[in-house]
Amino acid sequence: MLWYLKDIETIISELQSSPDGISSEEAQKRLTQYGPNTLEEKKKKTPFMMFLDQFKDFMILVLIGAAIISGILGEATDTIAIVVIVVLNAIIGFLQEYRAEKAMAALKKMAAPSATVIRDGMPLNIPATQLVPGDIVILEAGKVVPADMRLIEAVQLKIEEASLTGESVPAEKDTEPLRDEQIPLGDRKNMAYKGTFVTYGRGKGIVVSTGMNTEIGKIATMLQEEEEVKTPLQKRLANFGQKLAIAVLIICALLFVVGLMRGEEPLLMLLTAISLAVAAIPEALPAVVTISLAIGAKKMVRQNALIRKLPAVETLGSITYICSDKTGTLTLNKMTVEELYVDGKLIRTKEIETTTQGSLSLDHKDSPTSLLMTALSVSNDAQIDPDGNVIGDPTEAALYNIAKDKGFDKREMEQLMPRVAELPFDSDRKCMTTIHKRDKGYISFTKGAADVIIEKAENILTAEGLKSVDKQELNEIGEGMAADGLRVLCIAMKNWDSLPESLSPENVEGGLTIIGFVGMMDPPREEAKEAVRLCKTAGIVPVMITGDHPLTARVIAEKVGILESTTDNENIIITGAELQGLSLKEFEEKVEHIRVYARVEPEQKLKIVKALQDRGQFVAMTGDGVNDAPALKRADIGVAMGVTGTDVAKEAAHMILLDDNFATIVKAVKEGRRIFDNIRKFIKYAMTSNSGEIWTIFLAPLIGLPIPLLPIHILWINLVTDGLPGLALATEPPEKNIMNRPPRDPKESIFAHGLGIQIIWVGLLMGLVSLFTEAWAIKTDHPNWQTMVFTVLCLSQMGNVLAIRSERESLFSQGILSNKPLLGAFILTFLLQMATIYIPFLNPIFKTAPLSLGELIITLVLSSVVFFAVEIDKLIRRTKKR
Repeated sequence: MLWYLKDIETIISELQSSPDGISSEEAQKRLTQYGPNTLEEKKKKTPFMMFLDQFKDFMILVLIGAAIISGILGEATDTIAIVVIVVLNAIIGFLQEYRAEKAMAALKKMAAPSATVIRDGMPLNIPATQLVPGDIVILEAGKVVPADMRLIEAVQLKIEEASLTGESVPAEKDTEPLRDEQIPLGDRKNMAYKGTFVTYGRGKGIVVSTGMNTEIGKIATMLQEEEEVKTPLQKRLANFGQKLAIAVLIICALLFVVGLMRGEEPLLMLLTAISLAVAAIPEALPAVVTISLAIGAKKMVRQNALIRKLPAVETLGSITYICSDKTGTLTLNKMTVEELYVDGKLIRTKEIETTTQGSLSLDHKDSPTSLLMTALSVSNDAQIDPDGNVIGDPTEAALYNIAKDKGFDKREMEQLMPRVAELPFDSDRKCMTTIHKRDKGYISFTKGAADVIIEKAENILTAEGLKSVDKQELNEIGEGMAADGLRVLCIAMKNWDSLPESLSPENVEGGLTIIGFVGMMDPPREEAKEAVRLCKTAGIVPVMITGDHPLTARVIAEKVGILESTTDNENIIITGAELQGLSLKEFEEKVEHIRVYARVEPEQKLKIVKALQDRGQFVAMTGDGVNDAPALKRADIGVAMGVTGTDVAKEAAHMILLDDNFATIVKAVKEGRRIFDNIRKFIKYAMTSNSGEIWTIFLAPLIGLPIPLLPIHILWINLVTDGLPGLALATEPPEKNIMNRPPRDPKESIFAHGLGIQIIWVGLLMGLVSLFTEAWAIKTDHPNWQTMVFTVLCLSQMGNVLAIRSERESLFSQGILSNKPLLGAFILTFLLQMATIYIPFLNPIFKTAPLSLGELIITLVLSSVVFFAVEIDKLIRRTKKR
């Protein structure tokens, strides 16, 4: 029902109510009919089911299979290691999902606990849950609006609707019917919505919607229906796990068949094939991913980004669009006076000299600037709390601050000229007036909309004295300031010999003298411009979404660099009303060209996210209000504000900005890219090692050599080389060009950019070096040939881990000490391998024998072949790029 289009009498009649409300008996009937005024929740999964769901992932199922096989083979260490990894993974996943369920609880908390209604003609305080359509509710400053209502009385009523509309300035309310059916929620001046906050004045409203039918209820529905999107890493790893499991099973079956055909012992071949299957699955991968993400999350907290859902850390690296709120994220969320028009000149506030307010005679001989600052300080309703903070309307606070900064402190000025009368602001007059006593007589200051005050004025104050008003010129100046995105107020004065007998607006607010104009805005953050530039360098498109007016949005977007001045803006700024008129298909065709959305509704944010995702984009969406929660949940990365954000937004988000700063998101993107790079390096390392083992065992029978490794050797190499060195790769610092390259294509395979080819050729080289060692040692009658092959394969993998620390940079330019955990893991693995050869009681366990010095040197030389081959490959790639 479009209640805002109807007049009060029609609504009261349709809801079968009266100005004195409904009877208690009728209220009870309606409560049965409409249900309580609460937000309902859909049936939740039990915590136990949530925990079980964590084991559905394909990679996890493959690991559970590997653990069972290891247990059958008697490899208890491997079984325990895999089980621990799987359970830890499940616990982390469960905790993330459990937290997400709390978003609804936070939404419910926003509801007002009680409401003052008129029932049976009498005011009555009742629990807000018992409100029904047709109830008349009394609204007062400081109260939360308990249901959606059409206002039937509004006395200087202002309601803060930021949580629903994103507007930082409280909305002025009235009772007149509106005419535009498509009017955005933020412009419905005769409506009050559940969960918003009355900041000023008083009013009455007739309840039109309760519970899930309210605007906040619609958001609750959207929040419950909106599925969280799988992160790119989860998608890639699931795909990778499936392909890997199939490939491993085929290879192991082939190996078993080839072994049997060569006459190998069936049991040995079965054990070898199964050991190879266990070794080929990189069981450290979930652990490496979790540890990488946890380290990244810890680092991000130091940079003011709190990660609520671990996989989100990596998703940041895939982001192609950042849709950011304007207020508080790109701007300071603090109204500030930017420009004044006084004494015939436009001046920036920084250019005004600070004055000590001496004894001002406050007649027309004072400088216009001094009089303007005096007016801003005394004709002001901002209050100061005991800690010295300014509280009150953001506009009043901005005027208070500029006056104080220039030496006109309100408290001192009020002692010189106390307020004796006032005409409060109302939305019909669009101005307010205060009257002050002074040494001789009285002075009144009137402030309000520029066009209104210009009409009421007779003259304008200049340094030379009074001049008659040129209305056209002044209107053009006011419009010019507004075109720069400023909110313009006009300040005027009038001298009185005695306190006026009639305090009517017609008497007090006529024949005014204009002192000047004040232009205010919520200015952009200093660091936002650099962060936007970094985004663009990194191939990420920054987009602004705001509940503010298109003009203000455009100015801020141009100031921070989201809109280039050279761009064809017509296609790039769109309002909520225009968006409403587009079908999803039409919108999806345009969505990648739009940079600024103004006057948008909550569900439109969700529409923007979905349209971008349908076009294959990865979207980060910032938000602080209740209205943002569904979009935050749906986005690939939902980013809530830590300072101004509602609990609902924080619970729905993946990440919380502790400083509400856009620049923090960009730092987090860099960290996300580093993490994904390191996970890729681990996959490259683990899969190269595993393919090296597969090539060695698979090719040996084909070229007439005995099986080179025993099951114990395969499992040992798997244990020592996959574990610590792999985990140490997670701490690798970022590559130098990390923010100068475009985001990864969300659809690209984990094996893109030559990773798959490198796994094959480096693995093949590893296998060939190992087979060369075997063939040479057998031919030259070295009885310890199996120990030599075992050691060459193990240490080749250590050489490989050092070489793949960077995609392009040489280890020698990186410096061996730039990743100390990896160096430690390398040394430990080397010592453990030596222990299996030279500690006598380990020889029978690992089926090894001590190598002579000559054999050890040959083994070490052959082990370094892979390292130098990978370094030469990087050198060729660097040369080609140059």
